Amino acid sequence: MIIFLSLPRSLLIPLAGGEKIGLNKARGYLDSGNMTSPVADLIRTLSKLPGVGPRLAQRTVLFLLRDQQNLLDQLLVDLKTVKEKVKRCDICGNLDHVQPCHLCTDSSRDASLLCVVETVADLWTLERARFFNGQYHVLGGCLSAMDNVGPEQLSIAALTRRVQMYSFQEVVIALSATLEGQATAFYLADLLSPWVEKVSFLAQGVPMGGELNYLDDATLSAAFLDRRSVSAHPSEARTLLSRKAG
Repeated sequence: MIIFLSLPRSLLIPLAGGEKIGLNKARGYLDSGNMTSPVADLIRTLSKLPGVGPRLAQRTVLFLLRDQQNLLDQLLVDLKTVKEKVKRCDICGNLDHVQPCHLCTDSSRDASLLCVVETVADLWTLERARFFNGQYHVLGGCLSAMDNVGPEQLSIAALTRRVQMYSFQEVVIALSATLEGQATAFYLADLLSPWVEKVSFLAQGVPMGGELNYLDDATLSAAFLDRRSVSAHPSEARTLLSRKAG
């Protein structure tokens, strides 16, 4: 979805030295490569964010300047709060404003299950899905010989100590289905197996709603290798069909 922002022609953009210029002149000023004003400095900073290029950063800055009292002021407050209060959890590696994080101190979560993820973003994705109620551990990346990322650069030593200290019945290694992710998963499985009853990987194969003729060879191969036997349950079939109809 593309959103077009309509900005008033009367909007004045502040430059270095206190000078203010109109919106059209500001666009030309920025497009010309004259990157010396505070506005241009902010655009340059926003352009460093993932998925944000110079054009999107420019539109974002102009939109913020349009509503300085509400949106811009609140954004400044929120950024200051995040900088001062949000820290990495000493136990799992999650980001939170309390130490340990609220996930590690939640007594309703299953303490016998541990899910190992690559990044905090992966942890938040699983939490948003609301189907896992155990503990987490964020590695901070995957092993990669090409990028010189070894066990010392990741939170593997802390993971090993944690598994040795607590009686986890199962460790779920939920890493990306990449060469680096799979290599890291097998490395962790060998490393943790002496101290945990069960080490499991995420299933791979045909996604829900996927059609076979659109799948790549690697996905199809994984689906066949990970196939499982099932018994006929008409009630389950009716449930699936009713979900699709709904």
